[in-house]
Amino acid sequence: MPTLNDYTENFRHVRLELAREKGHPEGSHHEGYDLVVPLSADGKLDADAWQKAEEKCRVRRFDDDVTDAVGLLNRDENGHWIFDYDRAIDTDDEIGFRFEDECFLPGEYVSVLHHGHEHTYRVAFVRPLR
Repeated sequence: MPTLNDYTENFRHVRLELAREKGHPEGSHHEGYDLVVPLSADGKLDADAWQKAEEKCRVRRFDDDVTDAVGLLNRDENGHWIFDYDRAIDTDDEIGFRFEDECFLPGEYVSVLHHGHEHTYRVAFVRPLR
């Protein structure tokens, strides 16, 4: 019978850092997200592993190097990946833009819809969990 470790062996710590945008011409290493998520061999989110261990899929949003919010990686009714900070409130959710198609590999870029505004983040690193 499979154990939780069988589902979490492909979990990774993914750091997303703000890419350059208006107001941040150099981007920012001090604003972004830390994710604990299952990735397939090609760097995509592994929906099957997520479903088997979704409570282990964590999101930490940081701003100025300070934790701003902590939540779970989840999926909405349309199958979009979201950062869910409070399950009782939908208005605090952030949407990972096309996360189902993105590769979370160092140097790649992904976008997050945060409070109605899309921001782009660079994958700073991907590390195995210890």
